[in-house]
Amino acid sequence: MAEKYIDLHMHLDGSITVEIAKNLGELQGITLPSQDDEELGRHLYVPEECESLNDFLNCFGLPLALMQTEKGISEAVRLVADNVQAQGVIYAEIRFAPQLHMRKGLTQEKVVLAALDGMKKTDLKCNLILCCMRGDDSAEGNKETLELAKKYLVKDGGVVAIDLAGAEALYPTSDYEELFREAASAGVPFTIHAGEAAGADSVKLAIEYGAARIGHGVRINEDPEVVELVREKKIPLEMCPTSNRMTKAVQNMKDYPLMDYLDKGIVVTVNTDDMGIENITLADEFDYLEKYFGFTDEHRKTVLRNAVGAAFTTEKVKADLIREMKL
Repeated sequence: MAEKYIDLHMHLDGSITVEIAKNLGELQGITLPSQDDEELGRHLYVPEECESLNDFLNCFGLPLALMQTEKGISEAVRLVADNVQAQGVIYAEIRFAPQLHMRKGLTQEKVVLAALDGMKKTDLKCNLILCCMRGDDSAEGNKETLELAKKYLVKDGGVVAIDLAGAEALYPTSDYEELFREAASAGVPFTIHAGEAAGADSVKLAIEYGAARIGHGVRINEDPEVVELVREKKIPLEMCPTSNRMTKAVQNMKDYPLMDYLDKGIVVTVNTDDMGIENITLADEFDYLEKYFGFTDEHRKTVLRNAVGAAFTTEKVKADLIREMKL
């Protein structure tokens, strides 16, 4: 039986493969840097000499350029969803920042509606997470993103949560307290990228603000109190091994703490983050853990059960996923 997976942390712009880029270029009459797969890959994939999260974030230029029209955004969502479904993913939460798709005159609302349109065209069971962005001039855009999340929020089958993404080391989580206090009071679920480029304190703040999950959280082991907080409150971590290796969130992967977190009873999930620019699949992530960390079938089941429990969806959908994966 083919393996089945759940991906809770997957960026739309980071999931554009060479093939998807070619499709989006042809659809919109956009000339790509090359039609040769290997050469185009050099424009899409993160180089091995990537030094930091900031270097990693520079690789999103081409994917974003292909998603500045309603047609491009809708088709990108459909193609990405179909692609991961073909790889064994049976449920995914696709995240994107509406404010990054406005270069050709779209409003944030039109971006969201285009993404919802694309979601309806795939057979994959999926939902959308709207990303707010860290940055000097993102405050107004973030407020609008939150308002759209309130407007379109559903329990399943659409926008199910918000997130905070971007250069974590440059723009601390503390800068966004007001935004997430408002989200919490409005009943909008959220996850926050934390404990990746910044340390354990950013995770502590995210939990304090009401985050239901933590994007990455790999660096919580820098503070035993935060480890205990995450364990005690059963806050799921959306861990992404290949991404953490590439961004140097962990300097030496021999020290990668995923197995230690699992042993401590922390709710660990395994995800791709940016499968397109990393040139991986979710199956590759699980294989990597098995090869280098002694990750067993029991660990796999635990991580997948954790992902079901952490998903921003209904109890019925969760029960269906458990049944389909025979967990």
